[in-house]
Amino acid sequence: MAPDLKNAGTWQLMVDSNQELLLRKSGHDVHWWAARGREAGVKNDAELRDWMCDEHGITGYAQYAVSWEMFGYPEFMLRDADELIDGQYAKHPELRPIADALLAWAEATDGVAIQMRKGYVSLHSPRRKFAQVTRANNTSVDVLLRLAVAPGGRVEAAKVREGDFFDRKVRLKSVDDVDGELFGLLERTLAENS
Repeated sequence: MAPDLKNAGTWQLMVDSNQELLLRKSGHDVHWWAARGREAGVKNDAELRDWMCDEHGITGYAQYAVSWEMFGYPEFMLRDADELIDGQYAKHPELRPIADALLAWAEATDGVAIQMRKGYVSLHSPRRKFAQVTRANNTSVDVLLRLAVAPGGRVEAAKVREGDFFDRKVRLKSVDDVDGELFGLLERTLAENS
């Protein structure tokens, strides 16, 4: 049974956050900035970023809010949670029950928030992201963990960039791999990151 994702976060959280950041930094909302950008003759994202930075000192994520307003949102950012998870497993429906079981655990666990993305799902404590559910390949799903534990047993080292804290993973090949041991690891990871 598919989990009920009505409370899962989507890209809209990022959009709202960037718009709030823009308002805090500048005192003007995204619509005001988009109108000023059009008046200034800004024609593309690069021009917008240069104009906002050079003439107004607005940089980073606050610029995204205006860029999306002026030039359109990426298609995947307009999808709801169900559409995002459906897209992740559309070509690999046999792996979907693994993700559904993990999301059901997340929904039923106090203090866990689900954040849907185009290619993965992240699980957050009130403090920060603690796990990520990713279709690893055509036959498995990885659960990446922000967990201070040596590799061993089901926990493998994950190849990551320097400074990435998600350097442990558990590879799942069937829904039977989503078991009490895995839930214990997730609960431990949640506790370490809360």
